[in-house]
Amino acid sequence: MHVIVAGAGLAGLTAARRLAAGGATVECLEAADRVGGRVATRTVEGFTLDRGFQVLFTGYPAVRREVDLEALSLRRFAPGATIAAPNHRSTLSDPLGDPAGAVPTLLNRDVTMGDKLRLFRLRRELAGRDPEERFAGDESSIRRYMEQRGFSAGFIERFAEPFYGGITLDRSLSTSSHVFEYTFEMLATGDVAVPADGMGAIPAQLRWRAETAGAAVETDRTVTGVTTDGDGVVVETDAASRSADATVVATDPQTAADLTGVDAPFDARGCVTVHCSLPAHQQLDTGARILLNAADDRPNTVAPMSAAAPEYAPEGRQLLAATLLGEPASDDEALGETVRDALAAWYPENNFGELDVVGVDRVPFAQFAQPPGFRDDLPAVDAPNGPVYLAGDHTRWSSIQGALDSGRAAAEAVQADLE
Repeated sequence: MHVIVAGAGLAGLTAARRLAAGGATVECLEAADRVGGRVATRTVEGFTLDRGFQVLFTGYPAVRREVDLEALSLRRFAPGATIAAPNHRSTLSDPLGDPAGAVPTLLNRDVTMGDKLRLFRLRRELAGRDPEERFAGDESSIRRYMEQRGFSAGFIERFAEPFYGGITLDRSLSTSSHVFEYTFEMLATGDVAVPADGMGAIPAQLRWRAETAGAAVETDRTVTGVTTDGDGVVVETDAASRSADATVVATDPQTAADLTGVDAPFDARGCVTVHCSLPAHQQLDTGARILLNAADDRPNTVAPMSAAAPEYAPEGRQLLAATLLGEPASDDEALGETVRDALAAWYPENNFGELDVVGVDRVPFAQFAQPPGFRDDLPAVDAPNGPVYLAGDHTRWSSIQGALDSGRAAAEAVQADLE
């Protein structure tokens, strides 16, 4: 069995490895000069910069199944977050998973005792369920879900909006409550982490595992067309056409739609991440917790990258990743000023004159919109005609979990139909 995989992101590499491990001859073709799709890392002046603010939820079932976590040398953020407002900061964490944050969490006046008890009850209620069950049953928006469970307006505004706004790129909390339940359980059962070498280490490992299984991974090779030919397919590339028994289209949604004619989600959620450096001695005292902007999304969050992963910054400096939602039109210098102004308001005792912008990532399509009922409109893995299959988080839900699991599902569909 000969299979061509179009796209070497997380989904394509997972499908390629599984197919090759099952005995297929596999070619994985990637248009870019690197693998990984939306997951990428670069080095600038000794700083490790991930493309946009990306983290790994170690609790994701597909991550535990497809990735060798130990080999990634993970560096973990502290649980919970620091809620920030002008001249004010407070800590909200999970006392069960973060004993050091228990006292400051209990003393936190930004969140009522009732809200803390509701979080604890929700954690117990969701524990132990099959994660995939989170996408079954009734659903609403995250905001409505939290209101129905009695969370206060202050909790929703100060914590839920920036925290889940950061996860879903949707501070309005109009995303499906199923996404909330899934990610809430993953936060309770696993860690939020980054590899010591950056998030790009994940697709690098997936490529190595695919090639070790026997797949051929080729970059700088664009797939321009896919047509069925009898019982097989013809895959057109920018160099020549190739025949195969089947193909897995594991590209971005727009390219997948162009190649297969199958509708895909195009309602984009974008963001801009400003990578900033400070002198190492200028500590923000977050305890490696992510800072949440309780007021607005400029920036929505500030992640102390080198506090969690010291390898991300050179000696004598620290690295912050500030994320703004949407697509701000400001230039790099103005974005740096926005971050500096926010930090100065949160930390009036500090001087941020030495804050430097190391890099800026503008990601217009970081996720697709996921309102209640969104999964009803997602394409199935076998939606295209003939031996053509889809992989990508747009067949599941917008996440690393969705991408990896879609690669597994596509590989299993090919094997079931052709073998």
